[in-house]
Amino acid sequence: MKQIIVRLDVMLALRKMRSKELAERIGITEANLSLLRTGKVKGVRFDTLASLCEELDCSPGDLLDIGEIGDVEN
Repeated sequence: MKQIIVRLDVMLALRKMRSKELAERIGITEANLSLLRTGKVKGVRFDTLASLCEELDCSPGDLLDIGEIGDVEN
């Protein structure tokens, strides 16, 4: 079964940015960003995704991927 893989931690590391700073910049709570980072959300608003991409200077494909459940590759 396919699942969406969230690669937000990778982008944060590449940008040398803390999640707290990113949350403040895009106007969401640290708790909500944490849920997104761990993939424990059912969806994400397009405006939130656009804000993430703007702050991290990336595209949605850099943050989200699709793979099989159980894949260990990140």
